[in-house]
Amino acid sequence: MEIVLVTLLGGLLALDGTSVGQFMLSRPLMAGTLLGWMLGEPVLGVTVGAILELYLLVSFPTGGSRFPEGATATVVAVASAAGSTTPGALPLAIAVGLVWGQLGGVTITALRHANSRLVPEPSRPPRGPADVTLAHGIALLLDFARGAALTFSGVVLGRAVVSGFGVGWHLAPPASVALLLVGGSVSAGILLRDLGGLRRRRTLLVAGMALGILGARLL
Repeated sequence: MEIVLVTLLGGLLALDGTSVGQFMLSRPLMAGTLLGWMLGEPVLGVTVGAILELYLLVSFPTGGSRFPEGATATVVAVASAAGSTTPGALPLAIAVGLVWGQLGGVTITALRHANSRLVPEPSRPPRGPADVTLAHGIALLLDFARGAALTFSGVVLGRAVVSGFGVGWHLAPPASVALLLVGGSVSAGILLRDLGGLRRRRTLLVAGMALGILGARLL
């Protein structure tokens, strides 16, 4: 029953990314917090969401560019690590989540091509509002099915990876979190450069470092 609920949430968050609402619930921090609460592990959800938010801040969903799907990455990572006490649960789950986020970006591009086929040809305009409504409904259903299928397959694989290799992880949980934050700092540096660089964003850098240190100590 748990994996069914996780799969349904993955499909709904996929819709929030572009097709419906865009209420920002599909951002990693929000998605992780929501799923962690659902699974009874809110601290894990917030931790995974915050780390993946840091990794994916540089992915701007603009135009027709391909970008990782943060909601899929987060849901897969949280659900894969939930319930596991092995030392490698968190880093391995996040690794699988990041890979599945990239795969989600590929499927979004494929979905766009599929949606273009639903648009009537200029020589054959829609016969009425019902045709337009049907095309929209099919597009939404395809997006939900895409997100749900990605989530289900990612969680199954993620839990297998965590179960099979988590025991062999040699770093303690605090060291694992520190390692993940070091990796995320690369994304933070790229974002800082995109925002104008160090000279123009010194205050932002100092504030970010302070919040990062505080967050690392709290985790």
